[in-house]
Amino acid sequence: MQKRPNPRGNPNQDKFAHIRINEQITNVDKIRLVSDEGSDIVTLEEALRRAKEANLDLVEVSGDQDVHVCKLIDFGKYKFELLKKTKEAKKKQHIVTVKEIKIRPRIDNHDFEIKKRHALEFLAKGDKVKVTLRFRGREMVHSEIGMNIVNRFVEDLKEHASPEKMPVHDGKTIVVVMNPIGSKS
Repeated sequence: MQKRPNPRGNPNQDKFAHIRINEQITNVDKIRLVSDEGSDIVTLEEALRRAKEANLDLVEVSGDQDVHVCKLIDFGKYKFELLKKTKEAKKKQHIVTVKEIKIRPRIDNHDFEIKKRHALEFLAKGDKVKVTLRFRGREMVHSEIGMNIVNRFVEDLKEHASPEKMPVHDGKTIVVVMNPIGSKS
């Protein structure tokens, strides 16, 4: 019974599909062979013979030139090192997310301070903070109170963040997005 292939496949296999090694290198008369000793132009057969003698793989580095450039390396070790580098790079990158803080026009001072503390925590992690003030019912009559609260929020965070643009009154909400200081977004 034959095994069915995994529909998702091996995620690491696609990264090396474009690299030609050993007998996969075809339609080439002469190649530039790069090794620890230096580089010289040899025939494909000679390069494959040298690779077998050294117990290494012949890997095509650049195939878009007049003389293809190949290198003698241990391909398994090379793949492992590349995967390790990509994992390390992924570990170090930080994806900026937008965290939302929702407040109301009749917010108490203590609640306001707690929301501000949460916003400072998000900004310290490097995330953007979206401050949303939502009006309900007759609160819309006094929209200046809501705008004052949002402006106070922006003012209290000005040492740690800067607004992308001034607070915008959009229907029943007032919205402002704050970027952490030092971010290039």
